[in-house]
Amino acid sequence: MEDFETLLQGSAQAHGHLCPGQVVGVRMAMLGCRLIGLDDPRGMPQIKQIIVYVEIDRCATDAISYVAGVKLGRRSLKFVDNGIMAATFVNLETRVAFRICSTEESRALTDRYAPHIADENLRQIEAYKVMPLEELFTVEQVQVDIQQSDIPGPSIFKAVCEKCHTVVRDKKEVRQNGQVLCRSCAFGAYYKPLK
Repeated sequence: MEDFETLLQGSAQAHGHLCPGQVVGVRMAMLGCRLIGLDDPRGMPQIKQIIVYVEIDRCATDAISYVAGVKLGRRSLKFVDNGIMAATFVNLETRVAFRICSTEESRALTDRYAPHIADENLRQIEAYKVMPLEELFTVEQVQVDIQQSDIPGPSIFKAVCEKCHTVVRDKKEVRQNGQVLCRSCAFGAYYKPLK
């Protein structure tokens, strides 16, 4: 794996700017990949051996995606909308998995690691670069039961919504009142048609 500064620079460029979330995400991804035994997750063959579940849609997620080489379109990045700065790294070959969560206490500790920087944003960036991992994160080994329909690769599961006739892939259909439905027809859509 490339060194921290190189990964941080690449991640910030891909994200659009350098921010505290980029530092946290890069360090989290480096740790997660190391814990599951991957040293080159963006290259073959390891690119096919990883799934990461992220629990927030913030800056750190872009950094995790960049460092670990995971992507929604490749089905190796899974978004679980918990609103928690956490990610679970899974090695698909060994099934070893670790959940890493950013500590809230780390914000309060930035004064200790970068007391000379007045600007809070810059202080967090510099402090998070050097803060010991055990103060920045909590880490726990976990088990993740990955459904066959969630494994990266071609879609082999599909159904047709009996209401709107849309094809639903990867076992994301809903069975409700004896019907096969897409989630929008079953629970309501996030959008509203204008006509």
